[in-house]
Amino acid sequence: MSRVLVTGGAGNIGTAVVRRLLREGDLEVRVADQREPAPWVRAQCEIVQTDLRDLSNARRAASGCDRIVHLAAIVGGIGNFHKLPYTLTEVNSGLNNAIFHVGIENEVERFVYVSSSMVFERAALFPTPEEYLADCPVPQSAYGFSKLAGEMYCRAAHAQHGLRFTICRPFNAYGPGEIPDAEPGIAHAVPDLIRKVLSGSSPLEIFGSGTQTRTLTYVDDIADGIVRAMRSPAGLNEDFNISAKEELSVAEIARLIWDACGAAPGDFALKSVPSFAVDVQRRWPSVRKAKEWLGWEAPTALRDGLARTVDWIRAQQPELARAS
Repeated sequence: MSRVLVTGGAGNIGTAVVRRLLREGDLEVRVADQREPAPWVRAQCEIVQTDLRDLSNARRAASGCDRIVHLAAIVGGIGNFHKLPYTLTEVNSGLNNAIFHVGIENEVERFVYVSSSMVFERAALFPTPEEYLADCPVPQSAYGFSKLAGEMYCRAAHAQHGLRFTICRPFNAYGPGEIPDAEPGIAHAVPDLIRKVLSGSSPLEIFGSGTQTRTLTYVDDIADGIVRAMRSPAGLNEDFNISAKEELSVAEIARLIWDACGAAPGDFALKSVPSFAVDVQRRWPSVRKAKEWLGWEAPTALRDGLARTVDWIRAQQPELARAS
């Protein structure tokens, strides 16, 4: 039976990927993360709880694995990117150094690098296709640059060492699994806005004008796309946008979250607060390649995904449920 290493498998997308891998039935899953995974992950997977920047730890985690799904990184919302630019650059680079090294060393059957839509943070072509990356200006944010650097690791390792890779770029992941943070902007936008609505905030504060656009993609759909790309011969040495296809403004998303939380429709109002130095104004990927090459599309309707997310956050944070 094949064994897959999921780095960062205790995170939100990582946990969804583990859940999806376990459905395959012919794969053993090993999770490597500094954080402690959920109890159900510990019950069904081998766990290596360690700092993967250390090469000896990375070797131990990857031993006997013929596939690697590399998700380990510092992530978070827009505030996190601006609060920790050096830290996330240093940590993400250290993780890439070690994990790519062991992928090359072990001659893995497939190395899946989970990148980010932030490599396209300065895109001017919409919907943005994968091949536009060669012409897209380099990201200004430290996070976007660190994820783009990981894509370069893939191509460099392939060119010099023959590493068999697949790059997946999730766009605006949301869904059960991410706890909202008390400080706005540290968590991603969806849990952040859900927390505000359930806490009774009115008007609802959003960063910037609200005209910025995003393409929200349910986390389980992203996980399915990543696993499908890993297993498909068509995914070999290729890159894919893993995303839903509906472009919505932040103001429209805020309204959908307001409704999903059951807040009074007539009370909906927005208040713009100053945003950060880097706040992507438009994010809308082309998903044609994933559909044609992998047979993959994101099936979860946004209203359904938001309803599940609200229910999960209510269950995790009863004080918010009581407040709402």
